[in-house]
Amino acid sequence: MLRSLSGDRAFQRLRKGQSGGSKHVTIRWRPTKHGEVRVGIVVSRKVGKAVVRNRVRRRLREALREQLREPVAEAATFGSRPSFDLLVIARPSAAAADYHELKRSLTTALGRAALLA
Repeated sequence: MLRSLSGDRAFQRLRKGQSGGSKHVTIRWRPTKHGEVRVGIVVSRKVGKAVVRNRVRRRLREALREQLREPVAEAATFGSRPSFDLLVIARPSAAAADYHELKRSLTTALGRAALLA
């Protein structure tokens, strides 16, 4: 189940976590003991105007839902459930990318981070 990251403390803790990236996204993650996956998506004004930023945010959220339906790596679990905080930061190139490119980029970043099985 995906939950949204909320509050400054959650985002501050992720600064001390690990990071990785790919062509269109950068990710930061940190294992937790919550027993759930909490996700924050950041799309800055460098990406484009509000309509473009919201489109990128919706596409990334859906790509994450699809990706996290699949099994996650053992290192990213607490007990038998996936448990980590994840921050997805869109790069300016994400504005020109279609859904499949964003999904491929997100898959690459999560794979490099060893968050996917």
